Amino acid sequence: MAAHPTDIAVGRRVRELRVRAGLSQQALAERIGLSFQQVQKYEKGTNRMGASRLIQIAGVLNMPVEALFEGLETSETTTRPSDNEDVLLDRDAARVARDWIRIPDQSTREIVRDMIRTLARTQTSGGNH
Repeated sequence: MAAHPTDIAVGRRVRELRVRAGLSQQALAERIGLSFQQVQKYEKGTNRMGASRLIQIAGVLNMPVEALFEGLETSETTTRPSDNEDVLLDRDAARVARDWIRIPDQSTREIVRDMIRTLARTQTSGGNH
């Protein structure tokens, strides 16, 4: 599997900050309990770093963990959850889903569904926000 661009960018940032701190890959590896080969893989982006590892590396580099992400480009597609995730995260949507399940009559469900769709369209097409 090819390295993800974000993993490559974070790896480069780790390398940049490590070099700036005057540490070799070996020195960083020893401080975080890894082989220098593993640090090398992190810096190339071929292996992903988990949150705890990022925090550990930032600590050794005496930087806030956010510094490892500086310069990363973000777009709505990478930072915004999908519509399905929005529903899962929204308490009101969860309540509506629970109430929906309790409507036994199919024709009533269709009326409610059509009403929601109509409201959603008017809100997103320049109506009230």
